[in-house]
Amino acid sequence: MSSSMKDLIAEVIAKNPAEPEFHQAVREVADSVALVYDKYPEYRQAKVFERMIEPERAVQFRVTWVDDRGEIHINRGFRIQMNSAIGPYKGGLRFHPSVTLGILKFLAFEQVYKNSLTTLPMGGGKGGSDFDPKGKSDAEVMRFCQSFMNELYRHIGADTDVPAGDIGVGGREIGYLFGQYKKIVNQFTGVLTGKGLNWGGSLIRPEATGYGATYFAAEMLATRGQSMEGKVCLVSGSGNVSQYTVEKVLQLGGKAVTLSDSNGYIYDEEGIDRDKLAFVMNLKNVRRGRIKEYAEKYKSAVYTPVDGKAACNPLWSHRADCAFPSATQNEINDLDAQNLLRNGVYCISEGANMPTTPEGVRIFTDAGVLYGPGKAANAGGVATSGLEMSQNSMRLPWTRDEVDKRLHIIMKSIHKTCVETAERFGTPGNYVNGANIGGFLKVADAMMDQGII
Repeated sequence: MSSSMKDLIAEVIAKNPAEPEFHQAVREVADSVALVYDKYPEYRQAKVFERMIEPERAVQFRVTWVDDRGEIHINRGFRIQMNSAIGPYKGGLRFHPSVTLGILKFLAFEQVYKNSLTTLPMGGGKGGSDFDPKGKSDAEVMRFCQSFMNELYRHIGADTDVPAGDIGVGGREIGYLFGQYKKIVNQFTGVLTGKGLNWGGSLIRPEATGYGATYFAAEMLATRGQSMEGKVCLVSGSGNVSQYTVEKVLQLGGKAVTLSDSNGYIYDEEGIDRDKLAFVMNLKNVRRGRIKEYAEKYKSAVYTPVDGKAACNPLWSHRADCAFPSATQNEINDLDAQNLLRNGVYCISEGANMPTTPEGVRIFTDAGVLYGPGKAANAGGVATSGLEMSQNSMRLPWTRDEVDKRLHIIMKSIHKTCVETAERFGTPGNYVNGANIGGFLKVADAMMDQGII
């Protein structure tokens, strides 16, 4: 990295203290953008990357709500509107105790490049709250969502900013948020994606991120003349992304053997078949239980609780061919990356956002394995959100097959962009550079066209 880029990173850290995830995201893209700056100095002169780092708008607000016992609670709400050069802001809302300004800035920054790669006209944003929906009644979640939207509605709109779901925000939460928005503004518009199918939602949207990550893995494998057929896969997490990754792996002939939650993980050497997956979907989506119940029901599985003091995650220490980290950021560290390679994994497709630490990424790229970073591999979710926006604009629903076909085409296009861009900038096979630079160039060119604003 050049001295000027190092100085920029130092400035980012100084201006954004106590935001390590944001620093990490910027540093990773900076490594790639340095290649662009060397080849096309006009981007450096216009300080395009420096402008991309700074959010166009960052909103923080108070959210007060009353629980079922009449007790008053106060949470923080956020919306980071990062970049709108190629379209309205687009990105999820996350409800989780870990939500901070820095976490959302990292996610919004990543979203800019991810959305650019989809080929759809969407800018990047992210938002959420430190509210935890886990253990709350439907009435409590509804009251929180309504209070949250009482402020957020001022900053969003179908042509301004279109939020979606993320961790802690599923169909239930989107419904409550949309209902309150509609009541306040007296309009039925496509202001949120992930809506119910009978009021403007799109088929395949819940499945899209997991399906897309699996499609991306299949494209990477195809570069080596292989397919998903017969591949043993490690999958972390047990939410929508993980569930539908397992489903698509099964459809493509592979076998998933792990799932996890914040308490621990299960390893099922026989594989998670369709019946077992249906159990997981009911467990997590309906009963909202813990993954250890899987091992209690299926004796072929072994449950391992989380050890907070462990230096690595044993989930990544099983023999396999492919890995789909789909839980949260930085879940794979350098030791985990080494364990994955030691146990035969040579294809990693990230379903979560930035689930691998910089040291882990370096190990994967140095080893020359197939490594699909999240901003490319998990772009299927936001791509299908974009397709939902298109359907809302036309007031027309597409069939399941139509949406899945469009999703598959988009993931193929993203893969092609990554491969061709990496080669163009002298790093063939490096999907990190391919994704970062491919996403950067489209946004950068739009910013250049629109002037210094």
